[in-house]
Amino acid sequence: MRLNRFWLFAVTLVFACGALNIAPAIAASKDKDKQTKATKVVVKSPKKPKTVRVTVTRSAAPAVAAPPSLATALGLRGQHDDLSLKSSVAMVVNQDTKEVYFEKNPTVSLPIASITKLMTAMVVLDSKLPLNETIVINEEDVHIYKHSRLAGGTALSREDALHLALMSSENRAAYTLGRNYPGGVPAFVDAMNRKAKELNMDHSHFADPTGLLSENVASAEDLTRMLNAAYQYKLIREFSTWPDLTMVIAKRPQKFLNTNRLVRSGDMDIGLQKTGFINAAGKCLVMQARVNNTPLLLVFLDSVGTQSRFADAVRVRDWYERMPAGAQPIRRLM
Repeated sequence: MRLNRFWLFAVTLVFACGALNIAPAIAASKDKDKQTKATKVVVKSPKKPKTVRVTVTRSAAPAVAAPPSLATALGLRGQHDDLSLKSSVAMVVNQDTKEVYFEKNPTVSLPIASITKLMTAMVVLDSKLPLNETIVINEEDVHIYKHSRLAGGTALSREDALHLALMSSENRAAYTLGRNYPGGVPAFVDAMNRKAKELNMDHSHFADPTGLLSENVASAEDLTRMLNAAYQYKLIREFSTWPDLTMVIAKRPQKFLNTNRLVRSGDMDIGLQKTGFINAAGKCLVMQARVNNTPLLLVFLDSVGTQSRFADAVRVRDWYERMPAGAQPIRRLM
């Protein structure tokens, strides 16, 4: 009996000791859980409210402006004249009598851009090379003029190339005409300058067949001479049919003065025209037209806006129509 009591006491003592040892662990475990829960509560942050971006971030780099035209650099742009033209240089000459009725900076040599192609056309036609001969746009043409509607390998007749050069101001067409000239482009440019000398274009110089080089320069006086000479070539007149002015005026009559009369009444019969643009030249236009049954040679260089050169032509037409009979010219071209 005493033995049984002894074992009961021993077992009870063991369980008691175990309970004492386990209790701190359980307590520690509970404290750890509480600490973990407490830590999670502290770390957890409330959701930030969503915001909508209302500003646009733009590049801080300044926009690169196009270089000014040579006329601007010379202080010619914006000069006032009696007709309030937007062109820095202008001239109105009677084609038959060579009498000058209006002029604005007529002797200043400026870049003429694609107006150069009138000289290119004359040199091609003077050469008497076969117009039906096939010429090909080659790698040199493509390399020099990156942007064109004529892909490398395109084959076309010399006549078609001339048509594209005049009507569409196609640079690869103009260049390949020069490249296919006897002696190539250098000989062709020499022929252009000889032709200019023959026409008494004393303030002109040509450097390539397209006009993309700013070294192609001429004065308004010289351009009236070149325009008159180009008008004598039937093919140039045919290939310089004038879609630009009539289309522009028909689509945007509000931008011009009395523009409907120009198209509908036929009182300005345009016989030849050529436009041009590079940064150094500004917007340019030369044209032969009849006003009051008088053939006029009109030159507009370094015009300010895209359409202002055409508006200047309309202003000149209206001014010439109002001119009183017997009005005296300023001078006569020599």
